[in-house]
Parts: sequence; C-alpha cells; structure tokens
Amino acid sequence: MKEEQVILVNEKDEQIGLMPKMEAHEKALLHRAFSVFVFNDKNELMIQQRALGKYHSPGLWTNTCCSHQREGETNIEAGKRRLQEEMGFSTELKDTISFIYKAPFDNGLTEHEFDHILVGYYNEEPNLNPEEAHAYKWMSLEDLKKDMKDNPEIYTAWFKIIFDKYYKHIQQ
Repeated sequence: MKEEQVILVNEKDEQIGLMPKMEAHEKALLHRAFSVFVFNDKNELMIQQRALGKYHSPGLWTNTCCSHQREGETNIEAGKRRLQEEMGFSTELKDTISFIYKAPFDNGLTEHEFDHILVGYYNEEPNLNPEEAHAYKWMSLEDLKKDMKDNPEIYTAWFKIIFDKYYKHIQQ
C-alpha cells in the first residue's frame, strides 16, 4: 500500500508540492490539514480517544477527527471522508477558521500544519473504527477547557492548540 501523501503549502495555503506523510512529519514541513469539531444540540463537542495502537499520541483525547486533505480534495470533502472512516458517520460540515501551528512530539515527529477547522452537528451515536478511535464522549466547551487545564497530559498536543484557537474565535 502506497503511503498517504500530504499537500505541502506556503504560509498562504498555496500548494507547493506533495510528500509522503511520514517524511513531512519527520522534516516538520508545513502541510495542509483539517480538524473536525462535531457538536450536538446541547452544544457539547464530541471528542475521541485515539486508538491505543496509534504510532503517536495513542490513547489521548482529541477533537472529533482530523487528518490531511488529498490532492484535488476540498476541505469539506476531506473532513467528511475522515469523519466516516474514523467515527462511522457523516454530517454536513462548515469551513470556519484556519491558522498555522507547530507541535513537536516525543518520537521526533512534528506536526507543522496549515489547519482548517470544520464544524458540524450530529446527535446520534458514532460507529467507531477501532483502528482509529478507542472511545468517544461529549463535553461542553467550558468543561473541556477546565479539564485541559487540570489534566493537559490526557489531550493531544495539537488539540490543546486548536481548541484554544477555536475557543477564542467563538468568543469574539
């Protein structure tokens, strides 16, 4: 199986090339990514606990799902694809804010991403792919913000960054 390619971009989110995902993370090169935040009618965010077999950040809690766009794929198409692959459901998504962040990991890899936050709404149970997600739960943004402060070690590095950016965005 061919390794997934990521889209290398400049600071304006313009494509400048393609590279195997692992190589881009080893070299900490800026690439396009997306993060999906799915809310229910109570305005609670669905978060997932990453599968225990993941090569980085296994067992940590993170946003509903996230990944990388494929060449020729829109942010929304990519978000819907991964939401189905990881969480086993589909919903309409809206592209909200985007920004660049960098998050190094203990294993030598670095996320350096031009991230697009996609927001959707869903009220049913997901059908988790056990290779991607170990568990899920719904949390209010206020409870999540407090828990991230009290227990930062149980959340992924990128989720702490993107949650803060999104939280500040919706407070404006």
